[in-house]
Amino acid sequence: MTGYYDYVLGLIPAALIGITAFLNLVGLSLTMALPVGAGVALVLMGHAMFVRGPLSDADSPPGESGSAPGHPPASNPSSGAAASG
Repeated sequence: MTGYYDYVLGLIPAALIGITAFLNLVGLSLTMALPVGAGVALVLMGHAMFVRGPLSDADSPPGESGSAPGHPPASNPSSGAAASG
């Protein structure tokens, strides 16, 4: 099953090569078309890293993983229960 990051990885070279080639074909010089294509590829990478960044299991919202972040599992004997007495 393909996900968001699979599409991003495919779109980065497609944007760089495709947009550069399209702009070059419609009459823009290669020295002007290449930075535009690279800019679009850079926007795609920035979106994938910062807007919709990958989450580790510890950073995922509660309900998506086994336990909420910052709360150890109940079976952990050193889970902070102080000894009485």
